[in-house]
Amino acid sequence: MADPVELAERLNRARTSTTAIPQLSDDVPDLDLDTGYQVQRLLREGRGDLIGWKLGVTSRAKQQQVGVDSPIYGFLATDHVLDAGEPLGTADHINPRCEPEIVFVMGHDLAGVNVTATGVLASTAGVAVGIEVLDSRYTDYRFTMPDVVADNASAGRYVVGTTVAPDGIDLRLVGVVLEHNGEVVATASGAASLGHPAAAVAWLVRSLSGSGEGLRAGDVVLSGGLTAAVPVSAGDVVVATIDRIGSVELACR
Repeated sequence: MADPVELAERLNRARTSTTAIPQLSDDVPDLDLDTGYQVQRLLREGRGDLIGWKLGVTSRAKQQQVGVDSPIYGFLATDHVLDAGEPLGTADHINPRCEPEIVFVMGHDLAGVNVTATGVLASTAGVAVGIEVLDSRYTDYRFTMPDVVADNASAGRYVVGTTVAPDGIDLRLVGVVLEHNGEVVATASGAASLGHPAAAVAWLVRSLSGSGEGLRAGDVVLSGGLTAAVPVSAGDVVVATIDRIGSVELACR
């Protein structure tokens, strides 16, 4: 039987020691999504203030590939934040990878099982370009969906550019460009996240309602990776640009 406390301790040791471990389900074959979220909630203890959330597996193609029919989510704490211009210390991570995101900054609290994309947009103070640094605690990024949920959806660090009002911007259609060391390595549109990034955030709100939680004014939400993630190492520079929203740069050391 899975022991969420023991599994959380394994993952916390892996993170703090920057040492990869085998996926939990190797030892706990009955690990399921509910248990994964129990482990994730335990990992929130001692991480500082909760400042937002991140979505994962928001691509329909990726969902089909891994055999799930909905995204997953993880939490963002104060120690996940990189200030603009602050470099990423790659030695502080096991296997960092970067991907571009549309970031929502909430202007109002939002909760409930009936929230839609329209409600999300009405409650959003601004959107911004973000770069999320993924960092799986598992060896070679090998995991099942319950494993990655337990591992806080591979949350590592993130940086956010300047926010702009979402009014008049069709977030489905904005073009996304990811550059790695001056070369374009991926392109996409905002629709890559569940058809509309606000729909992904709405799914998050509905899912959080099951545990009595929701979004609060000021929360940051990473609405899902829009391209494949690119591995990074010391000396690399990653730039994410999204039409009508802006760009953000992350240097690695």
